[in-house]
Amino acid sequence: MQIYINGTGCISPQETAQGGPLLAAPREYEQVRLAAVDPDYKQWIDVKQIRRMSRVVKMGVGAANLSLEAAGVTAPDAIITGTAYGCLDDTGVFLTKMVNQLEEMLTPTAFIQSTHNTVAGQIALLLGCNGYNNTFVHRGFSFENALLDAIMILKEGSAQHILAGGVDEITNHSHQLLSRFGLYKKTPVKTMELLNSPSRGTIAGEGAAFFTLGIAKQPGAVAELSGVSTLYKPLWEGEVIGHIMKFLEDNNCTPADIDLIVTGRNGDIDQDEIYEEVADALFPDHAEASFKHLCGEYPTAAAFGVWMANAIIAQQEVPEAAVFFGRTPEKIKKVLIYNHHQGTHHSLVLLTAC
Repeated sequence: MQIYINGTGCISPQETAQGGPLLAAPREYEQVRLAAVDPDYKQWIDVKQIRRMSRVVKMGVGAANLSLEAAGVTAPDAIITGTAYGCLDDTGVFLTKMVNQLEEMLTPTAFIQSTHNTVAGQIALLLGCNGYNNTFVHRGFSFENALLDAIMILKEGSAQHILAGGVDEITNHSHQLLSRFGLYKKTPVKTMELLNSPSRGTIAGEGAAFFTLGIAKQPGAVAELSGVSTLYKPLWEGEVIGHIMKFLEDNNCTPADIDLIVTGRNGDIDQDEIYEEVADALFPDHAEASFKHLCGEYPTAAAFGVWMANAIIAQQEVPEAAVFFGRTPEKIKKVLIYNHHQGTHHSLVLLTAC
């Protein structure tokens, strides 16, 4: 059974919400933290509600609406999101007030909106969608598990159109905390030079990407979601390479059938080593594209990678800003997205042009 990506929507540190050619004018930053470029949310959300909404909810609602509009679907049968951090901004507001007000006279709004499933709930409320609604909070696998859940539901035949996506934000609080673990660069680096940076750490990012998945092909569909797989804490590179080989085998293809590999390189000299190993072992002459220098590093960044891969299949060319190595073939049919988060959460997504 084929599962088609009928529509996509993405809000990220690049101009991805406007439509038009992919990365026609890429934004270059020189900082250690990227913020999403906000479109005009008034086109989807009532002005009175916008005031009370946190940024991550607005990003999620915006990306979800863009995806549904592209697919020509008014209400999905199910909404499935993946997020690792949830609504960090509201969590910070609530905890700060809790400390400052000595746990007395707290407003419930910030608490209600600080839960991880606020984004999926808000999308459902605005769309009037009473179907299955689920949020996966599985750190670096949050988005992939949302996709796997969507695939299983579609294969069961209990839904026609499913809205699935990944969303995460970065706030001042969370950036300070994560910086203590040495996750980010000590000094600002130009984003277009990030992937060749010889030091440890990467740049923080955020964003939301949603996909309208269905078993029936809509006019806007350019790719089908052929497979999704995850691997947790592999012991060595060989295990990852074996896992990729098995994944390709399960999807009836070989490394030679892959036209483009999209990797989650993030400019951290330690974390990018595994991508080198995999490329040398399985895809030595393949063209390779990367995406984390465009959107930053965050647990559900793979959603941006899948969105970009889908756009590449639609345009049949890789924008210069995304090329990491090699020349892309004339026809791009199969794209493999390989990403890992902090070396522990490895994931594979295979897209096939339809």
